[in-house]
Amino acid sequence: MTKNNTRIPIFSATLDTGETITQQYFDNKSFVLFFYPRDDTAGCTIETKDFSNHKEQFSDMGIELFGVSKDDQASHKKFKKKHQLSVNLLYDHEGLMCQAFQVWQEKQMYGKTYHGIERSTFLINKNGT
Repeated sequence: MTKNNTRIPIFSATLDTGETITQQYFDNKSFVLFFYPRDDTAGCTIETKDFSNHKEQFSDMGIELFGVSKDDQASHKKFKKKHQLSVNLLYDHEGLMCQAFQVWQEKQMYGKTYHGIERSTFLINKNGT
């Protein structure tokens, strides 16, 4: 897991609008990146709705919110519309962002081992740490 007070890693991802962004997009911005396993699953929906419900409070502090998963742009659009989400969602199509933030982890469920996104949240300041 990425440690406190370290610089954000190099990455690129696609916003739900289709725009490709890199870590440079976040220069001089404070933001939250919350990584979640899958669109429209119970826990991920609760988490994303909660961030959406508090978006104004984060905005008042100058903090932008971005959810990140490996679900594609079409899935993100459907998810946002279905649940009336207001946060930006990033599509990490190659998993490079998940690897850079060290959230792609080995997991176990019902005795089976697999790799997936470990639900994680990062608060990043204007200095990129």
